[in-house]
Amino acid sequence: MKHRVRCDLSFESEDNAKALIDLLKERAKLAVSIKEGEINEEISFVEYHLCGHDIGRPCGLAERIEIRRK
Repeated sequence: MKHRVRCDLSFESEDNAKALIDLLKERAKLAVSIKEGEINEEISFVEYHLCGHDIGRPCGLAERIEIRRK
């Protein structure tokens, strides 16, 4: 059994968002993916994107870190 953490947080400040991403990058070094390399793998990841929903625009991916050990 794994202990999985998921969250979706929005910040007004880019500095606050990047500070959290930096922390998650460090913690990601301890994370594992589930059934990695198998057909039904579930790759752990951290994603940072710019959300334009409040101004009527789409979101845009800024960075994605995938946790792969193999």
